[in-house]
Amino acid sequence: MAAVELVEYVAKSLVDEPDSVSVSATRDGEGTVIELHVAEDDMGKVIGRNGSVAKALRTLLKVMAAREGEPISLEIV
Repeated sequence: MAAVELVEYVAKSLVDEPDSVSVSATRDGEGTVIELHVAEDDMGKVIGRNGSVAKALRTLLKVMAAREGEPISLEIV
């Protein structure tokens, strides 16, 4: 899925430990849920100040969801 690859690419570009980044996607009744796992020390870099990076990632996913016609949500854990 292109959305998973996009989230993984952006996350690996932001963090200090790119080997610790893992992304998984699951489908539920409401669409696709993408889970992003990063190292504890890199959590702030992925979320950003006041959540700005996380908001930007979610905006990109909304654009992809509109293309595919299926809702996509992002969970950072």
